[in-house]
Amino acid sequence: MLLRYAAFTDNPASGNPAGVVLDASTLDPTEMLRIAAEAGYSETAFLTPVPAAPRRYVTRYYSPLAEVPFCGHATIATAVALAERIGPGRLTLETIVGEIPVQTRARDGGGYEATLTSAPASSRPAAPASVDEALAALDWQPAELDPRFPAHVANGGNDHLVLCAASRERLARLDYDYDRLGALMALEGWTTVHLVWSEAADRYHARDPFPPGGVVEDPATGAAAAAFGGYLRTIGAVRPPARLTIRQGEDMGRPSELAVDVPSGSGGIDVSGIAVPIP
Repeated sequence: MLLRYAAFTDNPASGNPAGVVLDASTLDPTEMLRIAAEAGYSETAFLTPVPAAPRRYVTRYYSPLAEVPFCGHATIATAVALAERIGPGRLTLETIVGEIPVQTRARDGGGYEATLTSAPASSRPAAPASVDEALAALDWQPAELDPRFPAHVANGGNDHLVLCAASRERLARLDYDYDRLGALMALEGWTTVHLVWSEAADRYHARDPFPPGGVVEDPATGAAAAAFGGYLRTIGAVRPPARLTIRQGEDMGRPSELAVDVPSGSGGIDVSGIAVPIP
C-alpha cells in the first residue's frame, strides 16, 4: 500500500510530498518504478523488513524516472510513518549508499520528528567549465554569486552542485532551461543543483532544480541539505559542532524547514524534520 506524507513541515499542503511503501518485499524494480511514476512525487521509498532484525529495513528510492541512491525527505517521511506504527526509537535503513541510522521521537503536542545521519559528507571544487554551463542554463551571471561561497560539488550520499546567490532576489527568480540543465546534470552525475542564499551564518534559503528525477524543482531536499552541511564544514564557513536552518520551498508555495547539525570531523551530517500524512 502506498502511503503519502509531506516531509519537513507540519502542514500536508506544504513541505515535500513523498510516497512510502512499508513492505515492498514482493516488488521488483520495474514495479517500484511504476508505482513511483504513478505517485508523481520526486521520490517514493520502498522498504523490505530484514528478517530477525527488528527496526532494520532494506530501502530503495525511486523518482518518477529512475532509482535514486539516497533521498532525505523520503527518509524522514518513512521514519515518521514507522514511528506511528511501531513507536519511536532508532531505525536502520540499508540503502545503496550504506547504512543510514534514523532516530525518531515524539513531539510535544503530537506527531513525530526524525533525524537521519547521512553517509560521510564530502565536498570538492566544481570544474569551472561545468559551473559556466550550469550558470548559462540557469541564466545566472557569475557576478550574481556570493564570493564567500565557492562553487563545489558536495556529497552526503549523492552529488549536488552548490551555487550560492548573492541576493535573495536572485534566488527567487528561478526560470531555467530544463533540458540544458538536465543534460549537464546527467553528464556530471549531479542529483540536484543546490541553489542557496545566506540570510545569516546559521540560516539559509535554498532551491533545488531536479531534472534527473523528472521534477522541475524539489520543495525540500534532505540529501542536499546534508551535502550542504558537509560543504560548509569543508570550506570553513561553520565551526563544528554547529546547527543551521535551511528554508526551502517558499518560492513554490510549499514552505519547508530543515534543521542541519554539522559535527566535527569527516563523518555524516544530521538532518532533522517532521512529517505528516497527506489526507
